[in-house]
Amino acid sequence: MPAQIILASSSPRRRELLDQLNIRHRVHAVAIDETPHPNEAPLAYVQRMAAEKSLACQQAIQAELPILAADTTVVQGGLIMGKPANQAEALAMLARLSGTSHHVYTAVSLRGREHGQAISFTEVIFKTLSEADMLAYWRTGEPADKAGAYAIQGRAAQFVVSINGSYSGVVGLPLFETAALLTQQGISPLHE
Repeated sequence: MPAQIILASSSPRRRELLDQLNIRHRVHAVAIDETPHPNEAPLAYVQRMAAEKSLACQQAIQAELPILAADTTVVQGGLIMGKPANQAEALAMLARLSGTSHHVYTAVSLRGREHGQAISFTEVIFKTLSEADMLAYWRTGEPADKAGAYAIQGRAAQFVVSINGSYSGVVGLPLFETAALLTQQGISPLHE
């Protein structure tokens, strides 16, 4: 069966989530500068990143298919927590999240007949982490390429006391919002 959309991401987690919706897709990842603008609010940042990724992909391949892109960021105390550059950054992020609540914002951008966007907000509460917990988690390799230095679908699940919002949004692609955008473009996960 031919692809229904193009996914502007190389994330295996986003691919798995699209598979869960039974959306056939082709991957064309794009690389853009993900540096936040000075004083950029977290919501504006994730929306801009998702929109810029879908636009960059659209311009690169001139595809007939709709293009889906997403961006996820972890926010604690108004601070955007991207992917850690090294162990010290990852441990600092985990220490900041330890014993507190934080928010995960995931923006979705779909360019097809029209450009649609959606946003998912989720509150996540972490248990208090010991230095040994954080170091052991770093050694798993999971935190290295994850916003906020953790993967809720991986070993960091044991740190999560509770979530209020979208689990799939924390993983990287909120399925409710994504399905709604796809339906607006005439792609219905339930009717394929």
